[in-house]
Amino acid sequence: MQKARIKLTSTDTKQLKAVCDQIADISRKLGTSIKGPIPIPTKRIKVTTRRAPNGSGRESYETWELRLHKRVIDMQADPKALHLIMKTPIPKEVNIEMEIMGP
Repeated sequence: MQKARIKLTSTDTKQLKAVCDQIADISRKLGTSIKGPIPIPTKRIKVTTRRAPNGSGRESYETWELRLHKRVIDMQADPKALHLIMKTPIPKEVNIEMEIMGP
């Protein structure tokens, strides 16, 4: 049987967890096997900028950080389950990728 790998990425952990719970509920209702959600280490993107826009004055810097939280779910590639997952409402902060893998 083929497997489906679902990769979820978001900056908001609450919405990411909600989407993972929805996918797990769909899998449980249809009786397909599921592994996950498996947390992947958080990616931190740091950007350092100068405070003064014109470059004059003292040198003071601000640091901004963006955290990307990731989860991976592996499940059986049941057509009905995948169709229901594609129809679920997903917030715009959550990025989802689905990949069908061979047996």
